[in-house]
Amino acid sequence: MSASGVPLAYQGSASAPEWLNKGDNAWQLTAATLVGLQSFPGLVVLYGGVVKKKWAVNSAFMALYAFAAVWICWVTWAYNMSFGDKLIPIWGKARPALNQGFLVAQADLPATAHYHADGSLETAAVEPFYPMATVVYFQCVFAAITLILIAGSLLGRMSFLAWMIFVPLWLTFSYTIGAFSVWGGGFLFQWGVIDYCGGYVIHLSAGFAGFTAAYWVGPRAHKDRERFPPNNILFTLTGAGLLWMGWAGFNGGGPYAANTVASMSVVNTNICTAMSLIVWTCLDVIFFGKPSVIGAVQGMITGLVCITPGAGVVQGWAALVMGVLAGSIPWYTMMILHKRSRFLKRVDDTLGVIHTHGVAGLLGGLLTGLLADPTLCNLFLPVTNSRGAFYGGVGGAQFGKQLAGALFVIAWNVAVTSVICVAINAVVPLRMPEEKLEVGDDAVHGEEAYALWGDGEVYDSTKHGGRAAVAPVTMTPN
Repeated sequence: MSASGVPLAYQGSASAPEWLNKGDNAWQLTAATLVGLQSFPGLVVLYGGVVKKKWAVNSAFMALYAFAAVWICWVTWAYNMSFGDKLIPIWGKARPALNQGFLVAQADLPATAHYHADGSLETAAVEPFYPMATVVYFQCVFAAITLILIAGSLLGRMSFLAWMIFVPLWLTFSYTIGAFSVWGGGFLFQWGVIDYCGGYVIHLSAGFAGFTAAYWVGPRAHKDRERFPPNNILFTLTGAGLLWMGWAGFNGGGPYAANTVASMSVVNTNICTAMSLIVWTCLDVIFFGKPSVIGAVQGMITGLVCITPGAGVVQGWAALVMGVLAGSIPWYTMMILHKRSRFLKRVDDTLGVIHTHGVAGLLGGLLTGLLADPTLCNLFLPVTNSRGAFYGGVGGAQFGKQLAGALFVIAWNVAVTSVICVAINAVVPLRMPEEKLEVGDDAVHGEEAYALWGDGEVYDSTKHGGRAAVAPVTMTPN
């Protein structure tokens, strides 16, 4: 309390230093919260509704646990491994992000200064006009949703104890590598690989890490893999709605400011997503005769993922093109190629994350290498004169960088995820025992999502017991 009786927090010189832009800070905190809502309750509800009834609690809880666990790991060591001072070209120095002096000072990403080949400075390090605490928050929810996306590949059979161990290990040895390499000032950042807001760091990583983990964990119980009906499609749509609307924060927060790039990225996000959903639905009607709600959700997700690496650096017409391809190429790999490939069928990727995030993230990154507009690139990217191959000049080299960056992210995630899974399996089993797989939530958690019978079947008295008809309830007036 100051001598005037007004708390220091409400005095401009103490709580609003000259470097603070209140508009940027307010938007960045809002964007971070929107991304957090994508995970909890968004993906918690989506997972709880899209799986078989007996796995609703377990699936939702895997997402909830990951969200909480990432928070503790992030502020204790992982933030600075992703965005702190450089240790090696792929990793930052681990240290806590808990000291108030660090958190209330102006944000600074020290390794993001970009240099010319001769060593002279090309672009200064990123220094947003708000406190470091805002950046820590924003980047934490990105890390959390990545782990939750991986869970989508493992629903319906992974041991919860194994999942509890997997989350901090994968965050530490895989996510931080991708984040620092591409965003934090590592070698892919310095080389000029474009990943506007997570097509590689989040979605490509989650798709291939999830698929790899699904291989090591093993498949669901045979009857679950044969028949796995959603227990609540309306819950699935509720979660999907939170994902779509939350993506305004996901991509809109990418430039670390409430500026024109943020506006462009939000519009592009919605254009691509809407087009992808429509294309996916049309393909379902053409080839299967019926429009599928679950298919529409898949198309929505592939559109969101595909636009993410280029949302702020492509024009609106390019977002339309990306939407057409996002709704068709992942549709083909999921609905046609997957069913013909012996290898893909061997791995039980529960929600098809390899397609909705792996394929779509790779597609988006490569299309960004083709369609990135030079004017928009100069507004956002640290490498001057960046452009997609469509615009000629150095654009051809940019496509090559996008491809090489993707291959690094894929290779690292496959290798590290494999090592982590093998190591965990040496301590605790990755997969639940058969008796728990038979029962589901009640055996694993002692809880069930609904006080109802059946796993999505029509009522059958020979299977579910009880009377086929229930006497009507008569309301007695008071």
